[in-house]
Amino acid sequence: MDSLRRQIEKQVHSLTGAALGVLDLDQPRGDVGLFGPQSMVWEVHADFTSMMVGGVSALLLQMLHPLALAGVWDHSTFRQDMIGRLRRTSLFIAGTTYGGRQDAEQLIEKVRTIHLQVVGNAPDGRPYAASDPQLLTWVHVSEVSQFLEGYLRYVDPQLPVAEQDRYYREVALTAERLGAQDVPTSRRAIADYLERMRPQLLCDERTREVVRLLYAAPVPSMLAKPFGKLMMQAGVDLLPDWASDLLGERQPDWRRPLIRASVRRTATLLRWAVSNSAAQRARRRLR
Repeated sequence: MDSLRRQIEKQVHSLTGAALGVLDLDQPRGDVGLFGPQSMVWEVHADFTSMMVGGVSALLLQMLHPLALAGVWDHSTFRQDMIGRLRRTSLFIAGTTYGGRQDAEQLIEKVRTIHLQVVGNAPDGRPYAASDPQLLTWVHVSEVSQFLEGYLRYVDPQLPVAEQDRYYREVALTAERLGAQDVPTSRRAIADYLERMRPQLLCDERTREVVRLLYAAPVPSMLAKPFGKLMMQAGVDLLPDWASDLLGERQPDWRRPLIRASVRRTATLLRWAVSNSAAQRARRRLR
């Protein structure tokens, strides 16, 4: 049984920033980082399964914005190296959430520097820049709203709205450090923001190509293939109905309970198997 647990944990770590081996969450001792163990950010970001579902859903939502999509399309290697992109994104989230303060700030500064190089023109001729404060806000809101939705669905559906608002207030710090402006910091403000953004969103051939690539995404082993398929289905299911309709990907009503039940079973297994997650290492650092 212990061999099975280690094998599952190895598969999990192969999908995360841990596989890159560049961040030591065990050091420095006593450093609480940007948020600390009592924060809602530590709580919401701790569950691997809900974060994976939320991450897939966030990417689908982000790509509905033509300027966000243009920046990724023109400057990212996600089409050739999707697992690498997943690991690098995971590294940033784990490092800014659970890393020591210096590591977190260095990761933020590194991403700010990269963003300055991501400039160009969308197919409709509009200029884009990854450092655009409003575009950064869109990427942030798309991401954290789906992280929280994943947490509510698969970890704690009864989380009080006040604690949800606290999560949004806390996590806005990362977006603001990256250069985002007018970041919404409550559940109501997030919902209002997404509603205001809807007229700017569209699904075109590039967007549909991203969806196809995600469905066909490579996995580190055949053992992980069913997990990847389930995460994609669950990510679509997690989207707001208007977003999945825009993508033409809404899950049938009969399938949704089956997807959610499968994710819950998977989450239980992974919580049993993973004993050295970013959250667990950070908490041990503070003992």
